[in-house]
Amino acid sequence: MTQYPEHITDTKLKLGGREFTSRLLVGTGKYATFGLMEQALAASGCEIVTVALRRVDLDAHCRGEKNILDFIDTKRCTLLPNTAGCFTKDDAIKVCLLARELGIGQLVKLEVLSEQKTLLPDPIETLEACKFLVKEGFMVLAYTSDDPVMAKKLEDAGAAAVMPLGSPIGSGMGILNPNNIAIILEQASVPIIVDAGVGTASDVSVAMELGVAGVLLNTGIAGAKDPVAMAHAMRHACLAGRLAYLAGRIPMKRCATASSPAKDF
Repeated sequence: MTQYPEHITDTKLKLGGREFTSRLLVGTGKYATFGLMEQALAASGCEIVTVALRRVDLDAHCRGEKNILDFIDTKRCTLLPNTAGCFTKDDAIKVCLLARELGIGQLVKLEVLSEQKTLLPDPIETLEACKFLVKEGFMVLAYTSDDPVMAKKLEDAGAAAVMPLGSPIGSGMGILNPNNIAIILEQASVPIIVDAGVGTASDVSVAMELGVAGVLLNTGIAGAKDPVAMAHAMRHACLAGRLAYLAGRIPMKRCATASSPAKDF
């Protein structure tokens, strides 16, 4: 299926030295079953799947059981290990080093949270962890608040991509500060990927219409009444938002502008 009209050309999402057609990145937490997760990932069309290594049962195979990695099509999707659940830079660094030892790769999503209630990122710990991991040769996708100053600091620290939140993790409130995202985009020279807070398809479209390189989401699909149907919706919303951005929206005005001329001729 052709994604865009023939006269529209688009670049691909470039991360970690690779190119991706899909600009939707999808997480693997909170699904009722691994089988349902597998169906939703396929329906989303995503090519990057993020996995929290702290939640992977690495001993499952020793017991003759399957773990979450067995339900991810690694021929189609790139694994993006993340440091979800880490509250210090040291813990986050350990998880990234483990991912490298497991042979998953150097591309990682860095997430260092401040505390349990809001799950907002800790900017200082995140920045210090980013600097260390970059020196160790990792390609870091850094999760952060929607603060333009911190986003720029992470880019300057060597982050391969900066991932400002749309709203708090799992909140489903969508893009609360589109102006902040716009400022981050204006000053960035690395991909900006909105991460967290997406509740429904329109939230994805709003983010993509701002011009971000992609959107990462999890709960918006996994927590839906029908995760597979919602995954389809998110896929199409991502395409629609990107196409609207490429097409160029009309400027906003305070007053009306007639769509028909005063006279027919």
